[in-house]
Amino acid sequence: MRFTFLKQAPKQMLRLMGLLPLVILSAAPVAAQTITAAMQSPLRLLDPIVSTAWITRTHGFMIYDTLLATDANFKIQPQMAEKWAVSNDGKTYTFTLRDGLKWHDGTPVNSEDCIASFKRWAQLDGLGQVLLPMIAGMKAVDSKTFQISLNQPTTLVLNAFSSMGTRVNFMMPKRIAETPPTQSIKEYVGSGPFKFSATEYKPGLKVVYEKNKDYVPRGEAPNWATGGKVVKVDRVEWITMPDQMTTVNALLGGEIDYVEQMPFDLLPMAEGNKDVKVTVLDKLGTWTYYRFNFLYPPFDNKLIRQAAMYAVGQEDVLKAMIGNPKYYKTCVAIFGCGTPYESAYGTEMIVPSNIAKAKELLKAANYDGKRVVILHPSDNPLAEKQPVVIAAALRAAGFNVDLQTMDWQTLVNRRTSQKPPAEGGWNIFVSYSAVVNGLDPLSSAQIPANGKKAWFGWPDVPEIEKLRTQFANVSGEAERKKITEQLQKLAVDEGVIVPLGKYVSSTAYSNKLTGVLEASIPLFWNIKKSAK
Repeated sequence: MRFTFLKQAPKQMLRLMGLLPLVILSAAPVAAQTITAAMQSPLRLLDPIVSTAWITRTHGFMIYDTLLATDANFKIQPQMAEKWAVSNDGKTYTFTLRDGLKWHDGTPVNSEDCIASFKRWAQLDGLGQVLLPMIAGMKAVDSKTFQISLNQPTTLVLNAFSSMGTRVNFMMPKRIAETPPTQSIKEYVGSGPFKFSATEYKPGLKVVYEKNKDYVPRGEAPNWATGGKVVKVDRVEWITMPDQMTTVNALLGGEIDYVEQMPFDLLPMAEGNKDVKVTVLDKLGTWTYYRFNFLYPPFDNKLIRQAAMYAVGQEDVLKAMIGNPKYYKTCVAIFGCGTPYESAYGTEMIVPSNIAKAKELLKAANYDGKRVVILHPSDNPLAEKQPVVIAAALRAAGFNVDLQTMDWQTLVNRRTSQKPPAEGGWNIFVSYSAVVNGLDPLSSAQIPANGKKAWFGWPDVPEIEKLRTQFANVSGEAERKKITEQLQKLAVDEGVIVPLGKYVSSTAYSNKLTGVLEASIPLFWNIKKSAK
């Protein structure tokens, strides 16, 4: 009934009732060359180095560029760089920038900008933290050429500049990149194919990107994050809709052009519609997981972490979250299912729910009923269901659970807090990430376990850091596979990260759009929009 009414109701009535968002009313009339998109979550955090939020990374790809990039075959290609060279001993990398690179304020991109950008990124990123001790020095040879000198040969330099992980090494002007990594930047100037419109930005409601008319794209065909980033529209607007049903009806009614991630239960509304295309753009898919806070009880205790892991079953989570098994599969591999470093270790602990085992471990650990604060984002369909299932499983095992509801951006901000749970901290949060973001121990943001320098949750497992360093120092795949097997065992046994399974999402967009690219992130270059 609700769907029929919404589809047939006049737009003005919907606006008066508040079912079409105010941001559409306040925006300028949408021109033929404007793409209006509903993204998977609102954008409130704008610094892609400080924040690892998915939507912030996507924002980064809109306005920034990278020195190198990765194509669909996982090969590293030049992007801002025209070329690079490696010395015979493998200890010196020389990069040369291509012609025509300008920041959005009109100033030229130079070598010092790239060096400063790298240094800021490397202080926070897991791969960067491994690479930094190997670097003897970085220097600008001239305005377009810079060198990185190493204490030992490694190919990690190329990985660092081309990673598509959750914290991408985006290039920024030196004056901005010199912002301490503990602080968010205040100015959003990149050299990418779109410009951020600061005057039109409404945090959590609306983001506007304008075509960068000064951008000089590469000559190659676009391929994931590589090749020519040719913008074929004037503007892209990201808007926030009040709920999922309204979003889908806005797409079907022509009010918006693009829905990044279709709700699984509403897919039938769009599938078969002649005006809409529904497709999976990220074939590798996404994994979802939860994270313990190692700093405070009760999850500073390994046995209690394991008790929680036995209590929560992947199948229960995936059924609630996705529903249709066509779109999901159970998987415990911390480096991705169907990848070179896939592992099945931990299946018994993570895939089925085993409440009896969980109770046994809680008793052995002398659990005293300490409250467990679980963060529950009510506005993010990809992270809304998991906390509810986790809370129910933990309660069944005997945990004292406090499920606290909030919006996704509040969660993204709160998970950074190292305060005790009773003072605004937390014990468990849920997230998700494209599989491509963490294919190995160095690109994964979730695997580092160096205490308070690690990702949110701050696990302290020195053995993991030793293995990550070993992985960086070897090049043979057999040795690397052996190391990743050891890492899988340690990460699962210690509860560093708890996989909840893998799924693929569908993107739906108007048939007015052509040239939409397949990739692990939404890409808005190469898209044309017809008037009809």
